[in-house]
Amino acid sequence: AVLQVSISLNKVELSVGESKFFTCTVIGEPVSLLTWFNPQGERIISSQRVVLHQEGIRSRLTIYNAVVEDAGIYRCQAADATGQSQEATVVLEIYQKLTFREVQSPQEFRQAEDAEVVCDVISSPVPAVSWFYKNKEILSEPNDRFQVLPNNNLQILKVSKSDEGVYRCEARVEARGEIDFRDIAVVVNVPPVLSVPQKSFNATADYQESVTFTCITAGSPEPQVTWHRSVIQFIFFLFFYYLDTANQYTEDTLTVRNIQQGDGGPYTCRATNKAGLLESELLLKVFVQPHITQLRNVTAVESSAALISCSAEGEPLPEVSWRRASDGQSFADGDKSSDGRVEVRGRYGKSTLTINGVQLSDRGRFDCEAQSRIGGHQKSMYLDIEYAPKFHSNHTIFYSWEGNPVNISCEVMSNPTATILWRRERYTISSEGTANSRFMVYPFINFYSYRDFGRYNCTARNNIGARYQEFILALADVPSNPYSVRLTSVSQRIATVTFMKPDSHGGVPIGHYVVSFKDPNSQEWRTVKSHGVQTVVVLSNLEPNTTYEVRVAAVNGKGQGEFSHTESFQTLPIREPSPPAVNGQRGVGKAYRLGLVKQDDGGMPIVEYIVKYKTDKDDQWMTKTADSLFSGMSLGTVVGLAVAAVLLLLVLLDVSCFFMRQCGVLMCLSRRLCSRKSATSSKSKDLEEGKAAYLGDGSKEPIVEMRTEEERITHPEDGSPVNEPTETTPLTEPEKLPLKEENGKDILKPDMIEIKVHSENSLHTKGDDSKA
Repeated sequence: AVLQVSISLNKVELSVGESKFFTCTVIGEPVSLLTWFNPQGERIISSQRVVLHQEGIRSRLTIYNAVVEDAGIYRCQAADATGQSQEATVVLEIYQKLTFREVQSPQEFRQAEDAEVVCDVISSPVPAVSWFYKNKEILSEPNDRFQVLPNNNLQILKVSKSDEGVYRCEARVEARGEIDFRDIAVVVNVPPVLSVPQKSFNATADYQESVTFTCITAGSPEPQVTWHRSVIQFIFFLFFYYLDTANQYTEDTLTVRNIQQGDGGPYTCRATNKAGLLESELLLKVFVQPHITQLRNVTAVESSAALISCSAEGEPLPEVSWRRASDGQSFADGDKSSDGRVEVRGRYGKSTLTINGVQLSDRGRFDCEAQSRIGGHQKSMYLDIEYAPKFHSNHTIFYSWEGNPVNISCEVMSNPTATILWRRERYTISSEGTANSRFMVYPFINFYSYRDFGRYNCTARNNIGARYQEFILALADVPSNPYSVRLTSVSQRIATVTFMKPDSHGGVPIGHYVVSFKDPNSQEWRTVKSHGVQTVVVLSNLEPNTTYEVRVAAVNGKGQGEFSHTESFQTLPIREPSPPAVNGQRGVGKAYRLGLVKQDDGGMPIVEYIVKYKTDKDDQWMTKTADSLFSGMSLGTVVGLAVAAVLLLLVLLDVSCFFMRQCGVLMCLSRRLCSRKSATSSKSKDLEEGKAAYLGDGSKEPIVEMRTEEERITHPEDGSPVNEPTETTPLTEPEKLPLKEENGKDILKPDMIEIKVHSENSLHTKGDDSKA
């Protein structure tokens, strides 16, 4: 057959940066070479961006991240063994899709100025650009503040804060129906707005106190705040001032520390941003404020009582209160907690916080606050809790086996840090280890003999108390046997085994399962490992119609456990394949092409197909070779079929001479071997029924059997002699399955040829007309 080359696509438009693939398919003679050529006529070699992938008669060309230079005509050329070639082409066009170049967002403008929002977009052909704001298109009209300029930029006259927002620049290419857009945030910078929540402050002098000025600003962008005072005074008092501009809100503060009487006076808060500058003046009046003079950190023992004292001075004398940082709860003079453990007593600027039955949850920061009508003062202290060692984990049983190292961890929480002591019976193992204020973990221990198994004692001790925890190192065992072994699916060569996991894993997790199987006549077990701890294993490569024994064992770190009870099963016997499914397609003229769908082979590879047909008016079935039966055959197979067909033609010629003219090789043999008329008649009847079979000449190609039934005999043109055929078993009448066109007309000629293709170099005979 003549080579026919086709490509899945004829013409493709591709945008720069996109990817595409093309499939080249060859039909006809076997292909010896399949080549792609680029638009420059050069043979394409597979690379990272241009990839070739060939599968039999198909070759796929893939172009990744296309560039403009990839445009042109690509050719797929196929050549057969004789050197004849055919080709197909595909046209690839590359175009520039919509591309936005360096479109910035946000774009900033000063309030009341004329703003020009830039949107630089290109494509081929030139795009049409539209602007949208709040989902409405901006239309350029005379005397309108919004105008779309010839360069596609958007102009906003006397821009204001109300114009701020997201504007969409949308580009379209009508020829391709292509559309893209960019959202551009327009930011309008507004001059600063400044407010001072408190312009006058009172402060206490000579007590190393501080005061903080607050300046609240607004503007866009957020203004930068600076603080100013007389230059001479500011430099002179620079050591005593602290500036805080890290506030996450719009509040900026100036703190004056170690206040003295001379710190009083005006202070200026100045706010500056891109749009302008604004300032405000604040006044500091210095007085004597409350001052906490005594507050210390306290350490208490768990379950004991803790006393915390706070003393303060000031004019007038301040009131002292407490605040617990862990939950924010405040305690004033005479207050008690809900559980009655916390109580506050105070007098003349001094307050005492008492905690009875101290718990670990009481640990943390406490704030002492001193308040008067002119101000307040706050300091913090930390309450630390000491407690005896506490074991962090209840995992006290470990499993191992002889020669296997195991890690026994003794995790301890304590304050202060505890010392760890390991003991077994009367002996101390080691005093080494690593510790911190909360945990103590002992490193792993190697066990080399059965004497190492038993009980171990971990004792943790600090100056508050001592605790111990006992650990048991038990000898691990192999797992018990699995049970409920079942065969859930059995075919000719495959069986699926399921089972239940063992009741005991031996103290060590199971790693996998081992399935052993054999036939009763064999002494050697074959084994298959499971995938991890899955309890389903598939046995393959089994013999059909064979009884097998199967058993299962579990494996952990210690070793393999006992096998389960042995179960028996039998694989299914080899059976005839199921009937093939066919589909038909009308060919050229009176031809009709059949396609076969793969079916169940019954446990063995299919060795032959038989195709029979008849017209709807005839009772006699005919056979003929269908093209679809040869799909996938090798060249040697097709040549063998052709040789067999020639031999069959010679046999038909000699049979024709025997009946019509009583001559030929068959006539000579019949006269020489047969002496009676009945023998000759029997032989002639067999020949009329077309029972002939021919063996190959030792070739490894499949053997072809051809049979004819009631077919007219013609003389070969060359008149070459043929050999006498051997007899085969007669065929039974097949099921009537006429083949028709869609309009119901008969399309097949009444020629009758039956072809059987064998996969072995031997002759196959049949006792009946069973179909494969």
